[in-house]
Amino acid sequence: MKAFVCTIFVFVLFLSFPQLFAQDQQEAWRDYMTPGIVHQTMAESAGKWTSEITMWMDPTQPPMKYNVICSNEMIMGGRYLKSSQKGDMMGMPFEGMMLLGYDNAKKIFTAVWYDNFGTGTTVSTGTYNNQDSTLSLNGTMVDPSTGNDIKYHETIKFIDKDHQIITMYVNQDNKEYKNMEQVLTRVK
Repeated sequence: MKAFVCTIFVFVLFLSFPQLFAQDQQEAWRDYMTPGIVHQTMAESAGKWTSEITMWMDPTQPPMKYNVICSNEMIMGGRYLKSSQKGDMMGMPFEGMMLLGYDNAKKIFTAVWYDNFGTGTTVSTGTYNNQDSTLSLNGTMVDPSTGNDIKYHETIKFIDKDHQIITMYVNQDNKEYKNMEQVLTRVK
């Protein structure tokens, strides 16, 4: 019964939504919720990709190398790019997922990352540079050994429609080092 009452409430609220706001507020909401050219550009990354990953867990040690498959799709009416990765890392099955969005009101990108190598959420925000075709994201992630957040910077360089390079730098002890490089190639 509770679910039915909640459903009716949401339905009535949805029907009365336009009457709740003045015309300019309605236009602002419409602009906020409508996918635009940036979302169409994000959609160009949809498809299947191979990914060669190089990771430096310790900058003084040799890197580890892995290969994963990446599947990208636009979801929620073309508002978000969902990127799912699967492969093997460190001798274990790996799964990761990123949701990338563009906030029409704030004019920034947002990214959220989850994977089965942890239970935390990595969140970042950033901007796109048209001159060098690079999306730059800044965020924090947890250091499981201390429980503290560490800052990171990630770039996604769009080489062409079939090639991308993702590079991540982490900041530990006030020193930034390259933690990961991911070279993606579209599967044709």
